Amino acid sequence: MTRMRAILWGFVGGWLAVAAWLLLGFADLLPGLGVAQIGQPSDSSFERRVREALLSNPQILDEARQRQESLRQQALDASAARVIAARASDIFNDAADPLGGNLDGDVSLVEFFDYNCPYCRKVAPILIDIRKEDDGLRLVYKEWPILGPGSEFAARAALAARRQGKYPAFHDALMRADGRVEEASVLDIAAAVGLDVAQLRLDMQAPEIAETLKRNRSLAADLGITGTPTFVIGDRLLRGAAGKETIADLIRQARER
Repeated sequence: MTRMRAILWGFVGGWLAVAAWLLLGFADLLPGLGVAQIGQPSDSSFERRVREALLSNPQILDEARQRQESLRQQALDASAARVIAARASDIFNDAADPLGGNLDGDVSLVEFFDYNCPYCRKVAPILIDIRKEDDGLRLVYKEWPILGPGSEFAARAALAARRQGKYPAFHDALMRADGRVEEASVLDIAAAVGLDVAQLRLDMQAPEIAETLKRNRSLAADLGITGTPTFVIGDRLLRGAAGKETIADLIRQARER
């Protein structure tokens, strides 16, 4: 108990102002916690009551953090929805983006990914299954290399592979790679899927490939994307390696709207 009090008192100084605001927001919870409603007390009285509430009910700090995170997430989602509406053409119909699934499908799933992202690799088989099972799904691949030079090289090579009609096979093979992909392993995988490696190297230097990656970075920033994988499904942004049911449910919701 003494150790717990020491920890709580350490939090009180930094959290006092936040807790004060949140206690007002949690006014409906206070009677159930045995804390009187707050009117217009003096500063010292108010601080004392906040401290008493925190010491008697340390779960308030957890509730405060959870509420802050919930509000932050709601704000991010609302901002992303506005960007999706304003930049729908850039998100869903950039001619430079590789496509998969049904090119005339009624729902588009857009993925921002990095070939060296372990979570992208984890979700890749799920996307393949969904692609096979949903013949109305259109996939849009947003190459977004954020994990170093190897990722940048892989993204450039993948975009260049479109010129040889090998993007889908090359993409899937890169996602199945063991360990990090770097220049040498990317070129080995390219040869394994039947790409002309010499031509691929030349095509990777095309200025439009650099422009595509630049647009993807700008779009990710506008959407508030901070990590991979991130998906745009309908008017929703989905962050992280979600499970099959979650992704399929968002596709269903987009189809119903």
